This record gives sequence, structure tokens and C-alpha cells, in this order.
Amino acid sequence: MGTVTIGVSIAVPEPHGSELQQLRAGFGDAAAHGIPTHVTLLPPTEVDEASLPAVEAHLAEVAAAGRAFPMRLSGTGTFRPVSPVVFVRVVEGAEACTLLQQQVRDPAGPAPRELQFPYHPHVTVAHGIDDAAMDRAFEELAGYEAEWPCTGFALYEQGADGVWRKLREFPFGGSVVPPQAERAERGSVPIV
Repeated sequence: MGTVTIGVSIAVPEPHGSELQQLRAGFGDAAAHGIPTHVTLLPPTEVDEASLPAVEAHLAEVAAAGRAFPMRLSGTGTFRPVSPVVFVRVVEGAEACTLLQQQVRDPAGPAPRELQFPYHPHVTVAHGIDDAAMDRAFEELAGYEAEWPCTGFALYEQGADGVWRKLREFPFGGSVVPPQAERAERGSVPIV
């Protein structure tokens, strides 16, 4: 067995997820269709494939102790000039996201991860594209609004083609599907 690149995130539900993904593609971000619209809890992290069951068990424990919370997106922000990113801001639910990502990245857990930058929950809408397109994304989405109840998170794996595919969902409150059943169902259909 080798290594796999995983990530953990809160999906932005429909119709908002597809809408933001289409806008991201329209700004010229070539990675848009390979990355489901999300709020990151664990950034891309390489782990041994053999450790996936332990990662899934850890995430199931985190989710079982979690409770649904309101999420609200409003307006835009940017990490420029430090990082070439324009994002939609998380204005409600940020504290819960911060707590969740700390639990997911627990140094004693199976997927400990040091962050390159301080954690800041957000939804990326432009990354690594030219400045004019970044400016356009920032301006066009300045009035963007969306809200929903966050009821869980999911584990994703990045394929060799760069596309992120959902491996398993983790609903809050302990509703757990056995990992073997999820793995048998996942196949190779991309989540786009």
C-alpha cells in the first residue's frame, strides 16, 4: 500500500455549491470543476493508505460528538498578497468550524497536521489566477449571501487526475455507516 492525499471539509450544499463552482470556473480557475465547493477542516494531507480506517474512526468520533450549527456566507475577502486567493467569507459558523478543524487535526490523532497559515474558515472562489480575474471575483461576489444548517462534514481523496472525490460523510450526532460499505460504494465517480 502507498500513500493517499486526503482532505476533510464541510460541503456547501445545493444550490449554492454548484453556483459558486460555476462562478469559480467562470473567473478562469482551471481547478474549479475538480474541487467540490467547501469549507476546509483538514487541508490536503498525505497519509498512508493503510491508516484510512483509523482516520475514518477518528472522524466518526469527532462527528458523533458534534451538533448541527448555522452556517452563513456573506461578502468576499482575500489572502493577497500572502496567498493568491479570493474567498467568500464565513460570517456565522466560523467558531464551530475552528473547533472542528482542531479536533480533526488533533496531534494525537491519525491525521495530525501543522498549518502553513492560521486557520481562517472560508469558501475559495478564485485561486492562483491572474490579478484582473481575482479582482473581478472579489467585486462580483461582494454581495454574495447564503446560509444553511451544517449537519456534518466529509472525507475526500484527491485522485491522480487532481479531482477530489468524497470517500465518506460524517453526520453530526453519531449516525455512522460502516466504512466497508462506504468504500465499496465509492467507485471512481468524481464529485463535481
